[in-house]
Amino acid sequence: MDRDQLQFYSLYVSRFAGGFGLSALALLLPKYANELVASDLMIGLFYTGFTVSQALIVVPMAWAGDRYDKRAIFLGLLAFGVVVSLAFTFVETSWQLVAVRGGQGILATGMGLLSLSLVGELASKGTRANRIGKANAWRLAASLLGLGTAGVLYDRYGFEPVFYVLAVLFVVAFAAVWVLLDADDTRIRGFPFSDLAVNRRILTLTSFRAPYAVAVTLVRSWVAVYAGLEASRGGLAYTGVVLAVVLSAEKFTNMLCQPFTGRLSDRFGRSLFVAAGGAGYGVAAMLVPLTPAVGDALGLAASAPVLGDLSPAFLPLVAVNGLLGVADSFREPASMALFADEGIDGEGVASSFGIRELVWRPGSVLAPVLGGWLMAEYGIEWAFYVGGAFALTAVAIFVAVLVRDHGAEALTEW
Repeated sequence: MDRDQLQFYSLYVSRFAGGFGLSALALLLPKYANELVASDLMIGLFYTGFTVSQALIVVPMAWAGDRYDKRAIFLGLLAFGVVVSLAFTFVETSWQLVAVRGGQGILATGMGLLSLSLVGELASKGTRANRIGKANAWRLAASLLGLGTAGVLYDRYGFEPVFYVLAVLFVVAFAAVWVLLDADDTRIRGFPFSDLAVNRRILTLTSFRAPYAVAVTLVRSWVAVYAGLEASRGGLAYTGVVLAVVLSAEKFTNMLCQPFTGRLSDRFGRSLFVAAGGAGYGVAAMLVPLTPAVGDALGLAASAPVLGDLSPAFLPLVAVNGLLGVADSFREPASMALFADEGIDGEGVASSFGIRELVWRPGSVLAPVLGGWLMAEYGIEWAFYVGGAFALTAVAIFVAVLVRDHGAEALTEW
């Protein structure tokens, strides 16, 4: 195995550690909501604390990544991951959870920006979406393991062991990056955001990404809430293990498809894959609240061996969540490769990914609060209807701007 391949693997391992932590928390947050007797609005703040910290850290983190050694900053973030993981074991109140989630938001954004920037720099243009797809597949594999591990450990031992495992994973990732990844000698002086912010292709991509952020944050967060929350509050009240199975469906299909769809988008047009994935996600999102009716109509069982008591909605919900993963596998590597393309030739790849993250933040901050309000005022199902509508609107805007500014051929030429 050559040196370049080893460098990719060190980054894949770090993506694995980050993915494990995010999926474990996705499963445990509904359990925290029940344990801490959190209000509907406070449930929204559990997600908002995470997304607000992400919004605040994007610009300084991206600037530092282009200005200094990405590897050194990345090692600091992995060490911070150990601290944040252990901090979760001391949470006793809702506001403490909001604060620690803020630390997790800083970690997730920094690791995402720098790991993708390093992958983008190491990869050639013709293989960039494929390499990014592989990096994302490692993250999604960790998400699957994180869901399963967190579900089993929580049901048997409670919250704390999950975070001890996560801390160990960050230690392993730190060692891999320290030993295998070369120092980064790219130095971009000035403020690359100022040039990239008026880049026509990036402006076109942001026309999609800004509204689409509301869709993904709302749907992805509220699938977990819907499946895990107490039935008296509109949820399905699944146990940790059953909730892990439901959430794993999206991760599993996304993980399987991303390297393949990334390679296809390298060949046939990344913009086309962004539009197709966004449209598929919007349609699938609107199917989530229909899963109980589908299960009842099909007469599906309300229990299963090993998993225990379920509801007729279980299998339809697993299937729909799997469709969400397939749809996102079309969009994600193609979108990331397009942003990398614009920053890789000396303009600042970290800043290009920083703009990608920054555009995402307003929608991701709005979505949890919107979800909590929709759940309180109209019912939990409206989180999925509104989320799906945002996805379809994002696709319509993106295609219109793309065709107007770059011509219809841009769908397959980009």
